[in-house]
Amino acid sequence: MDEAALLYSPRLLDIGGGAVRRTAALCRRFGISHPLIVTDPYMIKSKLICVLTDTLSAASIEFAIFSDTVADPTDEVVDVGVELLNSGNFDAVIAFGGGSPIDTAKAINILAHARRTEPSACMRDYKMPELADHAALPLIAIPTTAGTGSEVTRFTVITDIGLDEKMLISGLGALPIAAIVDYQLTLDMPPRLTADTGIDSFTHALEAFVSRHANANSDLFARSALSLIGTHLKTAYTEPHNHAAREAMMLGATHAGIACSIAPVALVHGMARPIGAHFHVPHGLSNAMMLPAVTAYSLRSALPRYAEVARLAGFATASDNDEEAGLKLVEGLREMNRDLTVPSPRAYGINPDGWHAKKTLMAEQALASGSPANNPKVPTKADIETLYEQVFE
Repeated sequence: MDEAALLYSPRLLDIGGGAVRRTAALCRRFGISHPLIVTDPYMIKSKLICVLTDTLSAASIEFAIFSDTVADPTDEVVDVGVELLNSGNFDAVIAFGGGSPIDTAKAINILAHARRTEPSACMRDYKMPELADHAALPLIAIPTTAGTGSEVTRFTVITDIGLDEKMLISGLGALPIAAIVDYQLTLDMPPRLTADTGIDSFTHALEAFVSRHANANSDLFARSALSLIGTHLKTAYTEPHNHAAREAMMLGATHAGIACSIAPVALVHGMARPIGAHFHVPHGLSNAMMLPAVTAYSLRSALPRYAEVARLAGFATASDNDEEAGLKLVEGLREMNRDLTVPSPRAYGINPDGWHAKKTLMAEQALASGSPANNPKVPTKADIETLYEQVFE
């Protein structure tokens, strides 16, 4: 069967303002009575976690919390979480937070299953092209950012500390059984996080739409996401408490996640992951750094598709021909980065010598992830190195 013809999504999606307050009812529906909540320190410190824990406590659902996640999930943090999960009598995992806690929860769940039969198993065993199709327990994902779409994807990205590499891990074991998508959880997101996660989700939709594996299913969700995010991202950035913009961004991010779970991401993500691994740039921001240059590089190989992206996102009009729309897309992406104050790697503070010393290794790691092979124009290692050089300034 053609992998691209398959549609991956959770069994249940609860979407809407206030949906998080229905978490206990959802747990009861799935027979869950003792979940492990995976979150991050900010959710504890800000007490945002209480909107989840209060509803569970009110329903007499016992839980424990693992909050030692980090911004770029590492295999070391996953190991600690696995020990906790396998030492307790848990019957589910609930991921609550941005992409990092959700990705961490997925990895913990996958490795916990593996360790029950093979104690020496590690996350490195499951990096692409291996498949991680099994998990220890049902996973419910509750995103608090409108960005990664991880709540609906079959992917997780974990940094291998020993190899200094961001590993792409894919399989049914990473797919939540349910997701609660509540835009009200994003109302207090700071502007930088709004911008970075917003561009990340826009990139998911764009790359799914131009991917060599794009199909009718992925196109349906990608078109929706491109329109929603293209229309509302700047408003969400400048007016953080605009409910209509936040709701549209949250739905767009979820649709983008479904799109890229069907038609996998391409060169932008392939090149962004090593930037995050080596220079600790947040994932969405590293995507934003790469997006205009990679789009310009790929434009001629899928011009009608890129032109439609421009029209859907509002960068071009229906009266623009494909050539005009394609050029407007590239300029529109550059303008979006300016509007959202996305820095270049140099402006971010990355040392030029360090960047150029790593570019060959980063190109090799990008290619090894498999994502560049999904791009309309499949790059060589030299192409990727050249793009890294262009983007640095």
